[in-house]
Amino acid sequence: MSLPTRSDVESAAARLGEKVRHTPTLVLHGDELDVPYRVVLKLELLQHTGSFKARGALNSVMSLDPSARRVVAASGGNHGAAVAWAAGRAGLGADIFVPSSATPEKIGRIEEYGGRLHAVDGDVGAALEACLELAEREDLPVVHPYDTVQTVSGAGTVGLEIAGGVPEVEHVLVGCGGGGLYAGTSAALEDVPVTPVETELCPHLHVAREAGRPVAHPSAGTAADSLGPPQIGRLAFETAQARGTTSVLVSEQELLAARRFLWQRVRVLAEPGASAALAAVMAGRLDAEPGATAVVVVSGGNNPAIP
Repeated sequence: MSLPTRSDVESAAARLGEKVRHTPTLVLHGDELDVPYRVVLKLELLQHTGSFKARGALNSVMSLDPSARRVVAASGGNHGAAVAWAAGRAGLGADIFVPSSATPEKIGRIEEYGGRLHAVDGDVGAALEACLELAEREDLPVVHPYDTVQTVSGAGTVGLEIAGGVPEVEHVLVGCGGGGLYAGTSAALEDVPVTPVETELCPHLHVAREAGRPVAHPSAGTAADSLGPPQIGRLAFETAQARGTTSVLVSEQELLAARRFLWQRVRVLAEPGASAALAAVMAGRLDAEPGATAVVVVSGGNNPAIP
Protein backbone atom coordinates (compact mmCIF):
# COMPACT_ATOMS: atom_id res chain seq x y z
CA MET A 1 0.00 0.00 0.00
CA SER A 2 1.43 3.38 -1.03
CA LEU A 3 1.41 5.97 1.73
CA PRO A 4 0.23 9.53 1.07
CA THR A 5 3.07 11.95 0.41
CA ARG A 6 3.56 15.64 1.01
CA SER A 7 2.81 16.12 -2.69
CA ASP A 8 -0.58 14.44 -2.17
CA VAL A 9 -1.31 16.80 0.72
CA GLU A 10 -0.25 19.83 -1.31
CA SER A 11 -2.56 18.71 -4.13
CA ALA A 12 -5.40 18.41 -1.62
CA ALA A 13 -4.66 21.90 -0.32
CA ALA A 14 -4.79 23.31 -3.85
CA ARG A 15 -8.08 21.49 -4.49
CA LEU A 16 -9.67 22.69 -1.26
CA GLY A 17 -8.42 26.27 -1.51
CA GLU A 18 -10.60 28.58 0.56
CA LYS A 19 -13.45 26.06 0.72
CA VAL A 20 -12.16 25.05 4.15
CA ARG A 21 -11.17 27.40 6.94
CA HIS A 22 -7.58 28.18 7.82
CA THR A 23 -8.13 27.64 11.53
CA PRO A 24 -6.44 29.85 14.12
CA THR A 25 -3.84 28.99 16.72
CA LEU A 26 -3.59 30.00 20.36
CA VAL A 27 -0.34 30.10 22.34
CA LEU A 28 -0.09 28.75 25.88
CA HIS A 29 3.03 29.46 27.90
CA GLY A 30 4.52 26.40 29.53
CA ASP A 31 3.88 27.57 33.07
CA GLU A 32 0.14 27.45 32.36
CA LEU A 33 0.48 23.69 31.89
CA ASP A 34 3.46 23.11 34.20
CA VAL A 35 5.72 22.06 31.31
CA PRO A 36 9.07 23.60 30.27
CA TYR A 37 8.10 24.20 26.65
CA ARG A 38 5.67 26.34 24.65
CA VAL A 39 2.34 24.85 23.55
CA VAL A 40 0.38 26.10 20.54
CA LEU A 41 -3.22 24.95 20.17
CA LYS A 42 -4.41 24.41 16.59
CA LEU A 43 -8.15 25.03 16.86
CA GLU A 44 -9.70 22.65 14.34
CA LEU A 45 -12.96 22.67 16.28
CA LEU A 46 -13.55 25.98 14.46
CA GLN A 47 -13.48 24.19 11.10
CA HIS A 48 -16.65 23.78 9.01
CA THR A 49 -18.94 21.16 10.64
CA GLY A 50 -17.03 21.52 13.91
CA SER A 51 -14.08 19.22 13.23
CA PHE A 52 -11.06 18.57 11.02
CA LYS A 53 -13.10 15.89 9.23
CA ALA A 54 -14.42 18.50 6.79
CA ARG A 55 -11.01 18.59 5.10
CA GLY A 56 -10.82 14.90 4.21
CA ALA A 57 -14.50 14.63 3.37
CA LEU A 58 -14.44 17.54 0.93
CA ASN A 59 -11.19 16.40 -0.68
CA SER A 60 -12.72 12.95 -1.17
CA VAL A 61 -15.95 14.30 -2.65
CA MET A 62 -14.09 16.67 -4.98
CA SER A 63 -11.96 13.75 -6.20
CA LEU A 64 -14.97 11.64 -7.27
CA ASP A 65 -15.88 10.82 -10.85
CA PRO A 66 -18.12 13.63 -12.17
CA SER A 67 -20.86 11.07 -12.84
CA ALA A 68 -21.41 10.48 -9.10
CA ARG A 69 -24.80 11.58 -7.80
CA ARG A 70 -24.80 10.12 -4.24
CA VAL A 71 -22.22 9.06 -1.70
CA VAL A 72 -22.37 6.85 1.37
CA ALA A 73 -20.40 7.00 4.60
CA ALA A 74 -20.26 5.46 8.07
CA SER A 75 -19.37 7.48 11.12
CA GLY A 76 -19.56 7.94 14.85
CA GLY A 77 -20.79 11.44 14.02
CA ASN A 78 -18.10 13.94 12.98
CA HIS A 79 -17.23 12.31 9.66
CA GLY A 80 -20.92 11.86 8.86
CA ALA A 81 -21.62 15.55 9.31
CA ALA A 82 -18.56 16.41 7.25
CA VAL A 83 -19.61 14.12 4.37
CA ALA A 84 -23.16 15.50 4.42
CA TRP A 85 -21.74 19.04 4.26
CA ALA A 86 -19.23 18.18 1.53
CA ALA A 87 -21.82 16.35 -0.56
CA GLY A 88 -24.20 19.30 -0.23
CA ARG A 89 -21.52 21.67 -1.51
CA ALA A 90 -21.05 19.41 -4.53
CA GLY A 91 -24.78 18.98 -5.18
CA LEU A 92 -24.73 15.28 -4.23
CA GLY A 93 -26.97 13.21 -1.99
CA ALA A 94 -25.43 11.55 1.06
CA ASP A 95 -26.53 8.43 2.97
CA ILE A 96 -24.88 8.43 6.39
CA PHE A 97 -24.81 5.36 8.65
CA VAL A 98 -24.23 5.89 12.37
CA PRO A 99 -24.52 3.76 15.51
CA SER A 100 -27.85 4.33 17.24
CA SER A 101 -25.81 5.31 20.32
CA ALA A 102 -24.27 8.33 18.55
CA THR A 103 -24.71 11.58 20.45
CA PRO A 104 -27.85 13.58 19.57
CA GLU A 105 -25.71 16.61 18.76
CA LYS A 106 -23.74 14.71 16.13
CA ILE A 107 -26.82 13.06 14.66
CA GLY A 108 -28.50 16.44 14.47
CA ARG A 109 -25.60 17.96 12.55
CA ILE A 110 -25.75 15.21 9.92
CA GLU A 111 -29.40 16.01 9.26
CA GLU A 112 -28.75 19.76 9.45
CA TYR A 113 -26.33 19.44 6.55
CA GLY A 114 -28.83 17.47 4.47
CA GLY A 115 -27.60 13.91 5.01
CA ARG A 116 -30.04 10.99 4.93
CA LEU A 117 -29.51 9.36 8.32
CA HIS A 118 -29.45 5.59 8.90
CA ALA A 119 -29.15 4.63 12.59
CA VAL A 120 -27.75 1.11 13.06
CA ASP A 121 -27.82 -1.03 16.19
CA GLY A 122 -24.27 -1.72 17.38
CA ASP A 123 -21.01 0.17 17.10
CA VAL A 124 -19.25 2.04 14.31
CA GLY A 125 -18.18 -1.29 12.83
CA ALA A 126 -21.83 -2.31 12.39
CA ALA A 127 -22.58 1.05 10.78
CA LEU A 128 -19.68 0.53 8.37
CA GLU A 129 -20.95 -2.92 7.40
CA ALA A 130 -24.40 -1.52 6.64
CA CYS A 131 -22.83 1.33 4.68
CA LEU A 132 -20.78 -1.05 2.54
CA GLU A 133 -23.82 -3.23 1.86
CA LEU A 134 -25.74 -0.26 0.44
CA ALA A 135 -22.73 0.90 -1.54
CA GLU A 136 -22.32 -2.52 -3.16
CA ARG A 137 -26.04 -2.99 -3.79
CA GLU A 138 -26.47 0.39 -5.49
CA ASP A 139 -22.93 0.88 -6.82
CA LEU A 140 -22.30 4.05 -4.81
CA PRO A 141 -18.94 5.59 -3.86
CA VAL A 142 -17.95 5.30 -0.20
CA VAL A 143 -16.28 8.25 1.53
CA HIS A 144 -14.13 6.46 4.09
CA PRO A 145 -13.53 8.27 7.40
CA TYR A 146 -9.80 7.61 7.72
CA ASP A 147 -8.26 5.04 5.38
CA THR A 148 -8.04 6.38 1.82
CA VAL A 149 -5.39 8.60 0.28
CA GLN A 150 -8.03 11.27 -0.43
CA THR A 151 -9.29 11.40 3.17
CA VAL A 152 -5.81 11.29 4.67
CA SER A 153 -4.39 13.90 2.29
CA GLY A 154 -7.27 16.25 3.06
CA ALA A 155 -6.72 15.83 6.79
CA GLY A 156 -3.03 16.47 6.24
CA THR A 157 -3.71 20.04 5.15
CA VAL A 158 -3.81 20.77 8.89
CA GLY A 159 -0.10 19.99 8.87
CA LEU A 160 0.61 22.40 6.05
CA GLU A 161 -1.14 25.16 8.00
CA ILE A 162 0.92 24.31 11.07
CA ALA A 163 4.15 24.50 9.05
CA GLY A 164 3.13 27.86 7.60
CA GLY A 165 1.83 29.41 10.81
CA VAL A 166 4.21 27.92 13.38
CA PRO A 167 7.47 27.41 11.45
CA GLU A 168 9.41 26.86 14.68
CA VAL A 169 7.33 23.75 15.50
CA GLU A 170 9.36 20.83 16.86
CA HIS A 171 6.59 18.46 17.98
CA VAL A 172 2.97 17.89 16.92
CA LEU A 173 0.43 15.89 18.91
CA VAL A 174 -2.89 14.65 17.51
CA GLY A 175 -5.69 12.47 18.80
CA CYS A 176 -5.78 9.13 17.02
CA GLY A 177 -8.88 7.06 16.29
CA GLY A 178 -8.70 5.54 12.81
CA GLY A 179 -5.51 7.53 12.32
CA GLY A 180 -6.33 9.68 9.29
CA LEU A 181 -5.25 12.90 10.99
CA TYR A 182 -2.06 11.27 12.24
CA ALA A 183 -1.15 9.81 8.84
CA GLY A 184 -1.99 13.00 6.96
CA THR A 185 -0.17 15.32 9.33
CA SER A 186 2.88 13.04 9.22
CA ALA A 187 2.86 13.19 5.41
CA ALA A 188 2.66 16.99 5.47
CA LEU A 189 5.36 17.43 8.12
CA GLU A 190 8.07 15.11 6.85
CA ASP A 191 10.77 16.31 9.27
CA VAL A 192 8.66 16.97 12.38
CA PRO A 193 7.73 14.14 14.77
CA VAL A 194 3.96 13.68 14.99
CA THR A 195 2.75 11.89 18.12
CA PRO A 196 -0.57 10.00 17.94
CA VAL A 197 -2.46 10.00 21.24
CA GLU A 198 -5.05 7.38 22.13
CA THR A 199 -7.07 6.65 25.24
CA GLU A 200 -6.50 3.50 27.25
CA LEU A 201 -10.02 2.41 26.30
CA CYS A 202 -9.52 3.00 22.53
CA PRO A 203 -5.90 1.85 21.97
CA HIS A 204 -6.17 0.74 18.35
CA LEU A 205 -2.76 1.82 17.06
CA HIS A 206 -1.10 0.65 20.26
CA VAL A 207 -2.66 -2.82 19.91
CA ALA A 208 -1.80 -3.00 16.21
CA ARG A 209 1.85 -2.12 16.80
CA GLU A 210 2.06 -4.88 19.39
CA ALA A 211 0.40 -7.39 17.04
CA GLY A 212 2.33 -6.31 13.96
CA ARG A 213 -0.87 -5.63 12.01
CA PRO A 214 -4.21 -3.83 12.42
CA VAL A 215 -6.56 -5.92 14.55
CA ALA A 216 -10.14 -5.42 15.66
CA HIS A 217 -10.41 -4.13 19.21
CA PRO A 218 -13.40 -2.95 21.25
CA SER A 219 -13.75 0.74 22.09
CA ALA A 220 -15.17 2.27 25.24
CA GLY A 221 -15.09 5.44 27.31
CA THR A 222 -16.05 9.05 26.80
CA ALA A 223 -13.98 9.46 23.62
CA ALA A 224 -15.28 6.36 21.84
CA ASP A 225 -17.63 8.36 19.59
CA SER A 226 -14.66 10.05 17.89
CA LEU A 227 -11.69 7.78 18.72
CA GLY A 228 -13.41 4.41 18.51
CA PRO A 229 -13.21 2.79 15.04
CA PRO A 230 -13.30 -1.00 14.63
CA GLN A 231 -9.51 -0.94 14.17
CA ILE A 232 -6.69 1.38 13.18
CA GLY A 233 -6.52 2.30 9.52
CA ARG A 234 -3.96 0.58 7.34
CA LEU A 235 -2.47 3.92 6.24
CA ALA A 236 -1.98 5.06 9.83
CA PHE A 237 -0.50 1.71 10.82
CA GLU A 238 1.95 1.71 7.90
CA THR A 239 2.90 5.32 8.68
CA ALA A 240 3.64 4.39 12.29
CA GLN A 241 5.64 1.37 11.14
CA ALA A 242 7.68 3.46 8.72
CA ARG A 243 8.37 6.17 11.31
CA GLY A 244 8.90 3.82 14.25
CA THR A 245 6.12 5.61 16.12
CA THR A 246 4.28 4.25 19.13
CA SER A 247 1.12 5.95 20.30
CA VAL A 248 0.88 7.64 23.69
CA LEU A 249 -1.96 6.42 25.91
CA VAL A 250 -3.95 8.61 28.30
CA SER A 251 -6.49 7.62 30.91
CA GLU A 252 -10.11 8.68 31.13
CA GLN A 253 -9.23 10.92 34.07
CA GLU A 254 -6.38 12.58 32.17
CA LEU A 255 -8.60 13.09 29.13
CA LEU A 256 -11.36 14.75 31.13
CA ALA A 257 -8.86 16.90 33.04
CA ALA A 258 -7.55 18.24 29.73
CA ARG A 259 -11.08 18.95 28.54
CA ARG A 260 -11.86 20.83 31.76
CA PHE A 261 -8.66 22.84 31.35
CA LEU A 262 -9.58 23.84 27.82
CA TRP A 263 -12.96 25.10 28.94
CA GLN A 264 -12.15 26.60 32.33
CA ARG A 265 -8.81 28.23 31.44
CA VAL A 266 -9.06 28.87 27.69
CA ARG A 267 -12.83 28.90 27.06
CA VAL A 268 -12.38 26.33 24.28
CA LEU A 269 -15.26 23.85 24.36
CA ALA A 270 -13.72 20.72 22.88
CA GLU A 271 -15.30 17.29 22.71
CA PRO A 272 -13.61 14.58 24.79
CA GLY A 273 -11.68 12.90 21.96
CA ALA A 274 -10.36 16.26 20.79
CA SER A 275 -8.73 16.76 24.18
CA ALA A 276 -6.53 13.64 23.97
CA ALA A 277 -3.47 15.38 22.55
CA LEU A 278 -3.48 18.03 25.28
CA ALA A 279 -4.02 15.31 27.88
CA ALA A 280 -0.69 13.77 26.86
CA VAL A 281 1.05 17.11 27.40
CA MET A 282 -0.61 17.70 30.77
CA ALA A 283 0.25 14.16 31.90
CA GLY A 284 3.94 14.76 31.14
CA ARG A 285 4.15 12.25 28.29
CA LEU A 286 5.87 14.48 25.75
CA ASP A 287 9.65 14.47 25.97
CA ALA A 288 10.44 17.96 24.68
CA GLU A 289 13.41 20.18 25.38
CA PRO A 290 12.93 23.33 27.49
CA GLY A 291 11.93 26.19 25.23
CA ALA A 292 10.73 23.91 22.42
CA THR A 293 7.44 24.50 20.60
CA ALA A 294 4.79 21.79 20.52
CA VAL A 295 1.57 22.10 18.51
CA VAL A 296 -1.50 20.35 19.90
CA VAL A 297 -4.41 19.83 17.49
CA VAL A 298 -7.80 20.34 19.15
CA SER A 299 -9.66 18.40 16.51
CA GLY A 300 -13.38 18.90 17.17
CA GLY A 301 -16.10 20.43 19.29
CA ASN A 302 -19.32 18.59 18.53
CA ASN A 303 -20.24 17.67 22.09
CA PRO A 304 -21.80 20.70 23.73
CA ALA A 305 -21.85 19.59 27.38
CA ILE A 306 -19.75 21.92 29.48
CA PRO A 307 -17.19 19.86 31.45
